[in-house]
Amino acid sequence: MTRILVLNGNTTQAVTDRIAEAARAAAPAGATTEAVTAPFGLPLIVTRADWLLSGPPILEALAARRGSYDAAVIAVFGDPALDAAKLLLDVPVIGISEAAFHAAAMLGRRFGIVSFTAALRPMFEDCLDHHGLRARCAGFRMGPTDATYPAQLGAAETAQLLALIDQSIAEDGAEAVILAGGPLAGLAAMLQPSVGVPLVDGTVAAVRMAAALAGMPRPQRPRPARPLSGYGAEVTSLYGA
Repeated sequence: MTRILVLNGNTTQAVTDRIAEAARAAAPAGATTEAVTAPFGLPLIVTRADWLLSGPPILEALAARRGSYDAAVIAVFGDPALDAAKLLLDVPVIGISEAAFHAAAMLGRRFGIVSFTAALRPMFEDCLDHHGLRARCAGFRMGPTDATYPAQLGAAETAQLLALIDQSIAEDGAEAVILAGGPLAGLAAMLQPSVGVPLVDGTVAAVRMAAALAGMPRPQRPRPARPLSGYGAEVTSLYGA
């Protein structure tokens, strides 16, 4: 049985619950998922500063559970701490942005990105550049600059998302649309019957990719022990100290 750890990088349990439900539904036969909440940090990640600050708790949570999972998913759009986790852990680690971008690029020549929070756009652009997929992005459709992900997704929020999706398709020419954000986990499947192009859920894409990568051989990368100062025991253990 392949064990996939899915980590919510914020501290809001309701978001973790939403991610957990989407991850369970996405897990292929022979795989199980466990969703966990960051041990400390911010209730939501809605600015670049938030994104930067979310790295340490993500690494701590991954390190604390090392040995209990065969692959991990960082369920924060923008993939904080992803590069460090890939270098320091001995199992595949997938970010939901990474998974969503690559999945969308295979589903359409150009893809759109929809989010409630316009303040996150520069971070998303950096992430696209990092993965070499900026040219495949048709554009962004986002809520007001000062908006955040709503605690509850009711009829008004769903209607707003559908309007943004329609704009991405009609005005930007998107052939697939990513719903960007861990708090939006599970919505793509719900909204897909109302949309004429594929909707991509980063959590779903990442769980399925993680399950596939967990079965592939990986080289052992010895890391000389290095002393760390001020870090907790969990992160320190990643350096063999």
